[in-house]
Amino acid sequence: MDDARWQDESRREFFRLCLVPGVGPILRERLLAVFGNAPAVFRQSPQSLSQVNGIGPKTVAAIASARTSVDIDEELGRCREHGIGIVLQTDRDYPCRLREIPAAPGVLFYRGRWNREDEMAIAIVGTRNATSYGRRQAERFAAALADRGVCVVSGMARGIDAAAHRASLARDGRTIAVLGSGLLRVYPPEHRKLFEEIAERGVVVSEYAPLRPPMSTTFPQRNRIISGLSWGVLVVEAARRSGALVTARHAIEQNREVMAIPGPIDTGSFAGCHRLLKDGAQLVETPEEILELLGPLPRVADHRGRSLHRPAELNLTQQERGVLDTIGAEPTAVDVVIAASGLPAPRVLATLSVLEMRNLVQRVSGQFVVRR
Repeated sequence: MDDARWQDESRREFFRLCLVPGVGPILRERLLAVFGNAPAVFRQSPQSLSQVNGIGPKTVAAIASARTSVDIDEELGRCREHGIGIVLQTDRDYPCRLREIPAAPGVLFYRGRWNREDEMAIAIVGTRNATSYGRRQAERFAAALADRGVCVVSGMARGIDAAAHRASLARDGRTIAVLGSGLLRVYPPEHRKLFEEIAERGVVVSEYAPLRPPMSTTFPQRNRIISGLSWGVLVVEAARRSGALVTARHAIEQNREVMAIPGPIDTGSFAGCHRLLKDGAQLVETPEEILELLGPLPRVADHRGRSLHRPAELNLTQQERGVLDTIGAEPTAVDVVIAASGLPAPRVLATLSVLEMRNLVQRVSGQFVVRR
């Protein structure tokens, strides 16, 4: 933790404002819009605070007493003791995609290390009471995405979430777990080992202070962060009232892609997936379809300094191999690739995106590609 940054009054007071009970992201944004900055918020009289839309007497009292009731130095010391990092919404290293969403969290507490490759992420979510079929699909998709350098985001819950995290870790992939509790109140408790593995090789993150216990209201809130960190959300298995559908709704509001896997029509734990598909979610059967839906994604270095998309020439599909074989060491026009492959242009363009992501081809001057 960079102690020097915590000498800045504006930063300290913004952090304090994030910790005031009753001040959520929407109300915090209103307070800052009215009064300009966090130090100014704490200088206001109770009468001035009460004029802000949506603020009640309890929250006014909490803000008025925050300078004595919210001990940020104690919180900072606790984080330092337990190796917990803090990033504020006002910091440059705050996750870029998360900054775009409505009601973005003002503070993130985390264990682990953020990498640039984490910007290319897919959320995999689903029911806690997963069937063996659902767990297999979560593992299959997470492992395949990890092989392609895509970070897997989920909520570290029982069932689908845990299966996705573990499959990504098993393939040496990046994974992010978003908790509905503080980082010192791991839930579910039997996932303590999984928590430590993710913190060691990915990131565990929460918008809640480290000692915050899990509550029924915190899990729906955290779901907006799962979708907000991701390019798209894949719902693997979900009943009609599943929390995974909350994540899907957040994804729609955040202009993220929503995808779902179909299941047996007589199994209630897939009724939510089928509802999403009826409402326009993308039906996916293979990880390659996800890559095609998302199109070309940023190419960055991974956590070992290698090219983000791991060469996987031995695992190419017949279609990918056919397109790759039309490209030589000299720049080849995309139109030539389309003609030589005999495939429809949209399919060739999607396949080129997959090959580029795997670091097997490189685009040159827009309309040309070259084999790496």
